[in-house]
Amino acid sequence: MTTGRYTAPRVWQFASAVLFSGIAIMALAFPDQLYDAVFDGAQVTSKTPIRLYGGALLSISLIMWNALYTAEKVIIRWTLLTEACYFGVQFLVVTATLAETGLVSLGILLLLASRLLFVAISVYYYYQVGRKPKKV
Repeated sequence: MTTGRYTAPRVWQFASAVLFSGIAIMALAFPDQLYDAVFDGAQVTSKTPIRLYGGALLSISLIMWNALYTAEKVIIRWTLLTEACYFGVQFLVVTATLAETGLVSLGILLLLASRLLFVAISVYYYYQVGRKPKKV
């Protein structure tokens, strides 16, 4: 890990890598439980989409884990932008699903709120890493 100015974004990248890995493993190994946790008891019709989602998350988590070993600002920024895009798209997809199905639960509302928070954090760090250092 780097020190100084990039410490907070690196901690965020580490936390994201852990989050992506954990959810990916859960989606691959326990698709029913992941679906149940988000959609509050709704019945799973097929496990394949959930497992595909887990595979995609596992791929993103590998990118996050490998980005922790670089000091290149461009790579750090790209991973932060990847996170922001992922969380933004997930927010839009879940919102569209809510509009179609009308299923509203506490789990879904927490998911939506967390996705907005994660987008904000990722975008904030994206811009922080890209700023020029202040002259001392």
